[in-house]
Amino acid sequence: MNRIDLDHRHAVVTGGAQGIGLAIATRLLHSGAAVSLWDRDAETLGNAAHELQKIGQVSVEIVDVSDPESVAVATEATLAKHEAIDILVANAGIAGPNRKTWEYPVDVWKQVMDINLTGVFLCCRAVIPHMLQRNYGRIVNVASIAGKEGNPNACAYSASKAGVVAFTKSLGKETADKNIAVNCITPAVARTRIFDQMTQEHIDYMLAKIPRGRFLEVREIASMVAWLVSEENSFTTAAVFDLSGGRATY
Repeated sequence: MNRIDLDHRHAVVTGGAQGIGLAIATRLLHSGAAVSLWDRDAETLGNAAHELQKIGQVSVEIVDVSDPESVAVATEATLAKHEAIDILVANAGIAGPNRKTWEYPVDVWKQVMDINLTGVFLCCRAVIPHMLQRNYGRIVNVASIAGKEGNPNACAYSASKAGVVAFTKSLGKETADKNIAVNCITPAVARTRIFDQMTQEHIDYMLAKIPRGRFLEVREIASMVAWLVSEENSFTTAAVFDLSGGRATY
């Protein structure tokens, strides 16, 4: 494993208590960063922090990323513990059920949008002013290959992740004259607890679409993110980075 230099940097990772977020937090700690885990599951958050503190400096905040007040409180609490927020990885998300669009529950559609898309907006909105003051920041928003191609029976998830892609491009252009990079990743599916929200038929469909013939490993996502949030990424912004195993066509 190459060690990306993140010494003296502080990162916030949303949805950092498990799965992709936990893998990213682990990699950033190994690269020298201090990490704040933002998650709404207090028990899982505590367990993750206990293990990660063996690697480096970790703090936690219980946050509902879909709630503006919760995000604002977490931002201020995090800044009180650390000198700055240099890095934001907006990873928190849910899959939602696998249903045909005309059968999809309206309340669940709103929930998926609130967490997957509005949550990214709220976290970026809260953190960007602090990055602007310091003329430095690195943001990675976690989208999905579903946001580029649209998975059947996953209309809310696909639409929310497409929104993350467009939002990233917009924000990246707004901050391009600063030393702030805003990018997103569009991974294929990785085997995490998000599988619990999917039917086996949908899981099989997604695997069949990946030319590499396997699911993405969370450590592979973390490797790409570690470079994107480093100072070495000094030019690229408002971009989309695929981790699709050959599935993506654009």
